[in-house]
Parts: sequence; C-alpha cells; structure tokens
Amino acid sequence: QVQLVESGGGLVQSGGSLRLSCTTTTGHGLGLYVIGWFRRAPGKDDEGVSCVSVGEGDTYYSDSVKGRFTISRDNAKNMVYLEMNNLKVEDSGTYYCAAGVCRSTYFTWNDYWGQGTQVSVSP
Repeated sequence: QVQLVESGGGLVQSGGSLRLSCTTTTGHGLGLYVIGWFRRAPGKDDEGVSCVSVGEGDTYYSDSVKGRFTISRDNAKNMVYLEMNNLKVEDSGTYYCAAGVCRSTYFTWNDYWGQGTQVSVSP
C-alpha cells in the first residue's frame, strides 16, 4: 500500500490562502493512484473535500469548497496539491490525503493516509 505524507498546513486569517502538498514516503509511485483530500474536525463527520484521477480527467470538489479550492497533480514530481483560497473558519481541521476512487460527484478513500496537516483559520 502507498504511504502518504501531507504538508503545507498552518494558521491563516479568514480570506487567506494555503497550499497543501501530498507525496509518498518513498519519493515515487504517487502517479499510480487516484488521490484525494479529506478533512477531519472535532464534532464533524469526515468530509471528502476533493480528488483527482491519475490523468486529471476526473476531479471532484465538495460543495463547501467548490470555487475556492483547486486540486492538481504533478506525477513527474510525485506530488498532489490542494490550493485553498478564500479560507473560512469552517475550513479548519486536519487535512489528509488518501488514495481512493474519484468521480466527478464523489470521492471515497481507503484506509491508508498520512498523519495529516493542520489547517487553522482565524476570524
């Protein structure tokens, strides 16, 4: 199973931006997998935020982030990115990248993801 590591989180003010990154612990192989991001926040259900297919033919965004977040991948660099703009307080949480199934209408992820990266958005 692919082992993933996330980075790029931080503390920003509402309206700010962050770019999250996802790669593999081995430094290669990410291009073989559909990759997406889900987030976890206290008191809330896990939410699949976005995903991208191997060839970028399919992408998905949850309604809560559509128009603000952009997912991309660079298979040559073994990276998947989540560009997050116009962040809101409710975007706060721990963000995880995971392999899974990506369609234009949903993202389902498997049981393997990294330690996550914390995103905190202040008012």
